[in-house]
Amino acid sequence: MTSSATPWLRDERIEAAAERILDAAAELFVERGVATTGMAEVAKAAGCSRATLYRYFDSRRALHLAFVHREARRLGDRVAAEVAGIADPGERITEATLAAVREVRQTSTLAAWFGLGDAGIASELAGTSEVVEVLGSTFLADAGGGAELSRRSRWLVRVIVSLLTVPGADEADERAMIEQFVVPVLLAPGSGGLD
Repeated sequence: MTSSATPWLRDERIEAAAERILDAAAELFVERGVATTGMAEVAKAAGCSRATLYRYFDSRRALHLAFVHREARRLGDRVAAEVAGIADPGERITEATLAAVREVRQTSTLAAWFGLGDAGIASELAGTSEVVEVLGSTFLADAGGGAELSRRSRWLVRVIVSLLTVPGADEADERAMIEQFVVPVLLAPGSGGLD
């Protein structure tokens, strides 16, 4: 074995251990709620000591961030695949937003973040750069880049969080709200929309 292979193997083990911890945390978030799940419980569920857990995640917030970022990437990949064939930007924004909301509601490990007492944590973490970047690039593929894309992406993430915490009457109602209030703002020429 060459010395150049050693760091790669260590990185692979670190990633596998972190994934195991995040998977254990996910189960606890569903069972107990996000806000009430402590680090000691996560360590026990992951089969490691608290000291080991803290080597990977130095705080509960770091654990939450890692979990949310991992799930945002996964969600972004699934939504991107679902809307890949939609050429119309307005239709793509609508379908991607509805797909994201539907996916979160149907996935217990994601829905747990929007229950009573946990939605505040989800709202705070939803604005982190990685979540915004992943979902923004998926939903606003034609938007170019820079500060304007970031601003529109942050706003769209807020819309999704809002629909998850205060749902519409049904999916048809949510679709109508997105088509009437979200898409026109994002696509309006000259007002920061997609020109």
